[in-house]
Amino acid sequence: MQKTEYIWLDGKFVKWDEAKIHVLSYTLHYGLGAFEGIRVYKCGENLGGIFCLKWHVQRLFDSARIVGIRIPFKMEEIENAITETVRVNKVLSGYIRPIVFIGEGEMGLYAYNNPVHVAIAVWPWGTYLGEEGLRNGVRVKISSIQRHHPNSSFTKAKICGYYVNSVLAKKEAKEGAYDEAVLLDTEGFVSEGAGENIFIVKNNIVKTPLAYSILPGITRRVTMMILEELGIECREDRITRDELYLADEAFLTGTAAEITPIREVDGIKIGDGSFPITRKIQGKYFDITQGKDEKYLHLIEFVKM
Repeated sequence: MQKTEYIWLDGKFVKWDEAKIHVLSYTLHYGLGAFEGIRVYKCGENLGGIFCLKWHVQRLFDSARIVGIRIPFKMEEIENAITETVRVNKVLSGYIRPIVFIGEGEMGLYAYNNPVHVAIAVWPWGTYLGEEGLRNGVRVKISSIQRHHPNSSFTKAKICGYYVNSVLAKKEAKEGAYDEAVLLDTEGFVSEGAGENIFIVKNNIVKTPLAYSILPGITRRVTMMILEELGIECREDRITRDELYLADEAFLTGTAAEITPIREVDGIKIGDGSFPITRKIQGKYFDITQGKDEKYLHLIEFVKM
């Protein structure tokens, strides 16, 4: 990770190395906190564009609300803080991480009177699954780790502790020489990647899993908007493991992973490796995020450095 100069913490900027928390912070022990991943793209000379800022901040507040955390700032204040964090660090292209966490005080499972903190960091970061994966596709493995059942954890919330599930799936995949994991839901249907949503293409029709077991991603939402504009049918439906094997194309979507083709699942090659529909979506997505498509400029918060 490339350090930047400042992190926003509870309303003020502190030096990167001075942004610290107490070892007895509640979130460190129990995983109850909420976070987001947001990207800023270079949109011109000294001009960055924060993509889907309002949608991300809304989801951050929704996640906190689902688990009963009261964020001590208004949404507009967090939006402004994110914008200023990008500006003061002069990051034209990179990744933004807002996190809401519970601090020290009482210990034990119920400690909702402890103080709630918010931090925002930004740093330069390329695509999560690598430039090679972005160009030529990644190899994925169906994980032995299942995606959470919606009644064992709230799947619509982006909660810190929930990602242990994804960490274990990712570890299994990487140690098996794969790039990424794909998790099945508790009924055995395809759910999502360890940190991404998933789409498949068959006979020029695109499918993506139903939203009941997945975190409905913001890049997923934008992808579905792109498909509608391109006149390509997109269905939300259950997807079986063998449907994924037999797909003409498959791809992952996420703020970190952007639009990344899948070239192989469990050693089975997907399609002929040309990814024609994925390429169309990918090209459109990068035009949108870099401010080259006027129709989608409302999704970008421009930051002059």
